This record gives sequence, structure tokens and C-alpha cells, in this order.
Amino acid sequence: MIRINLLPHREAKRKARRQQFYSLTALVAVFALMLAFLVYTLIGTRISQQESKNEFLKREIAVLDSQVDQIKRLKEQMQLLIARKSVIESLQRNRAEAVHVFNELARGTPDGVYLKSIKQSATTISLSGYAQSNSRVSTLMRNLEASQWLEKPNLVEIKSVILDKRRLNEFTLTVQLTQVKDESDTGQPARQEKGKK
Repeated sequence: MIRINLLPHREAKRKARRQQFYSLTALVAVFALMLAFLVYTLIGTRISQQESKNEFLKREIAVLDSQVDQIKRLKEQMQLLIARKSVIESLQRNRAEAVHVFNELARGTPDGVYLKSIKQSATTISLSGYAQSNSRVSTLMRNLEASQWLEKPNLVEIKSVILDKRRLNEFTLTVQLTQVKDESDTGQPARQEKGKK
């Protein structure tokens, strides 16, 4: 019987397998390193892109914040202008009111009544003066009540005084301006007519 020694052949196969294993291990390690490098690079690129997007958003947010501040300032200016406009409109609407009031006072003041002061606070006018008698004060109040621009006269005080060696009645009364009902087409305020609803 012929004996064949297979030990060198087995040893060569083992050596070849070992070499194949080491080369595969090295190849897998290189592939893993390349994959790790690729993943690291990809993540770094994504992070830098996101940071640039964040910077862009921060710049845009700063621009929008400045625009919002500008809008707030414009709104404040608009409110101031609206307030000024309403004051001007009020003055425009009531510019002839003083003339009408003085005209009505001149018409409604009877002989023997002398006005010494006229004060207006909003729609209330306070009158003070002297009258020769109480009946003249009553006539003044009736005339003011009949006026188109004045209403609700209210006697606050009347007292007897001596002025220049004459006996007079010093009085204080208040009267209300007739409220504006609506605006006519001409821009003049239409006054409420008394006795009508």
C-alpha cells in the first residue's frame, strides 16, 4: 500500500485560508473605515448646510424684526395722526359754535341784564352777571331755552348786592350747548330742534 503524506498539502491549505481571512479582514476594515469616513463627511456636510441655513434664518429674522419695529412706529405715528385729525375735525365742526353762542347770548340778553363773565367747559357754559330784577334773570333763562343753540338753563345762584350805590341782583347760571344731531352734506352741524324727537 502506498502512503501519501497529506500534511504539507493541509498545511498549505490552512496557510491559504489564513491569508484569505487576513486579507478579507483587512479589506472589511478598509471598507469600514471608508464607510465611516463617508458617513462622517456626509454628516459634516449636512451640519454645515444646516448651520448656513440657520445663519440665513437668523439674518432674515433680524430683518423681519426691524420691519416689525418700523411697522410699530408707523402704527404709533398713524394713531397720533388720527388723534390730530379728530381734533382738527372737531375744531372744524365747532369753529362757528362760538359765534353762534355769542350771537344767541346777545339776542337773548334782555335790557337790564349785564354779563360779567362767560366760561365754557365742554358743552356747559357758565354765565355770571348782574340784573336789575329777578324777572329779568327769568327772561334771560326763557330766551336761552328758546335758543336753537342753547338748552337747559339752570340758575345756580342769585343774590342781592349793592354796586355803585345801586341795588342789583348778582346771578350765576349754567346752560348747555345743544348736541350735534348729525352732519349735513354741507359739513355744518345740524342741531336738534327743541320739542321734536
